[in-house]
Formats: sequence, C-alpha cells, structure tokens
Amino acid sequence: MNKIALLKGGLNSENEVSLKTAEACLFALRELKYEIVEIDIKDQFISKIIDSKVSKCFNALHGYLGENGSIPGLLNCLKIPYTHSGVMASSIAINKKITKEILSKNGIAFPKPINLRTGKYLLPVNYNESFVIKPNSEGSSIGVKIIPENYKENILSSEWVNPNDLIAEEFINGQELTVGVLNGKSLCVTEIIAEKNTFYDYKSKYIKNGSKHIIPAEIPEKIRQLALSWAEKSYNFLNCRGVIRADFRFDQVTNKLYMLEINTHPGMTETSLIPEQAEYCGISFLELIKLIMEVARCD
Repeated sequence: MNKIALLKGGLNSENEVSLKTAEACLFALRELKYEIVEIDIKDQFISKIIDSKVSKCFNALHGYLGENGSIPGLLNCLKIPYTHSGVMASSIAINKKITKEILSKNGIAFPKPINLRTGKYLLPVNYNESFVIKPNSEGSSIGVKIIPENYKENILSSEWVNPNDLIAEEFINGQELTVGVLNGKSLCVTEIIAEKNTFYDYKSKYIKNGSKHIIPAEIPEKIRQLALSWAEKSYNFLNCRGVIRADFRFDQVTNKLYMLEINTHPGMTETSLIPEQAEYCGISFLELIKLIMEVARCD
C-alpha cells in the first residue's frame, strides 16, 4: 500500500515553518506516486491518523510536539512506520542542555555555559562578555538573543514560552556553519551569512534573500573535515534516522570549531539548507524525499 499520512502544522511557534516544509514535501511525494492524506495536528489528529489507515507517516512537523519524541512514540504504539528520528534521538536532540552534556563527553566542543541568576531579574553570574541566551527546547532560532558585553539590564523576551527553561552560552564570534547528514553520511559544509542580522535568526532563515549560503564553506580543510566528522558522530551516537542538521560556529582567531545544536527535523522550504546541500551533492529534491521515505520505520 502506497498511502501515507503527511503530518504538519500544529499549534506551536513553528507552525508556519512546518506548513511550508509540508507544502514542498507534498509536491515531491505526489511525484513519487504516493497517495497522501494531509493531517494537521491541531485537534483530533490521533483519530485522524488511525482512521486514515496509512502504511507510513512523513513527519513534516517542527517545534516541540513534532520534534520531542511525542509523535514517534505515538506512531510506535500504532505500529505505523515514520520518517525522521525516533523517540530517544528526538527527545535528546531537542533539549540543548542534554545534547551538549552527552556530546561534549564524546569529544565534541561546545561554547562555554553561562550561569544565570534567577528570580525577579535574569542576569549572568560574574560574566561581562557577550553571550547568547535561548530557549532550551525550541527550534528555528525562535527566542535567541545575543546579549552585548557588560549588559546590566534585566533580560526579557516575549518569545520565551518558558523563561525557566533557558540556556546561556558564551557568544562565539566567527563563521556560522552547518552540516546536513543524510542516512548517516555528511553532505557538505555551508557557511551562512545573515544579510541584515548578527546571526541566522528566524527572518534570515525563512524570508527570501534573508541570508547568503556559501557552498562549500570557505574554511580550512582541517575544520571542514572536523565539522563533517562531528556531524556524523552526533548522528550515529544519538541514533538518528533519515536527515538531521548540525550547526556550528568557527572562530577564525582561535582556529576553533564549536557545535551549537542538532536539528532532527530540518526545514525543507525553498530557503532551507538541506535541499540546497543535497543538490550540491548531486541529490535532487525528489531523490532526497525518496531516500528519507526508504528508511521510515518504527523504533
């Protein structure tokens, strides 16, 4: 049976991105001759999945519910194979603190953590340099703030759904890099230059011409190989599946590479990095979706 469910949308902050990813994937899945049932996970979506009687699910979700292992757990119980990573890899990767704790013990460098003073005011403890603060379990750069050195005012953001679950790190000034990994093999290294912003924020990611992508990245060969290696190592160690994206910063002054995070559900929109990297490696968007579908399974 070639009938599949395309899971999309939802009610979280990355709903819009998910719908754009689903729209792009829908076209490719139709070209691959799948019969598709589109299911937005806003309400009653469990009964819709059951009633659809599909053979597989393509997980085009972004954000907390779609990426934290909940949907894979549900589909495992329903015995419906699905794309992207399973419960364990998803639940670990969406939690930046846990990802950092695990992978840093396996030879991968991350920016230095910054302790925050909690209570009425949110400020760094004994730290006066520039630093980054962001939600611990969000994607698409939602809620990421770069705080300048010697900042003394209270740090607030309306984008923080849970201000008690934040992560703060030293700001690494340098090249922003990313590596896609498809079925365990790194694709290439892209340098990302945000055209109007300090970093690759939400607008830079999803607005046309919001960022410039340099493929392959103009970096030392040793750093290129290290980024490719760390991305594959993360994929394999966390037991990921299908496609992921690993994000990095390269400090040219110290010649050091730092991993920032892992994304187990990278975007598939017209401005997204994974389709672009796949094309650079000779893999069409149609073939990319086919390869992701071929490894769909339950945990």
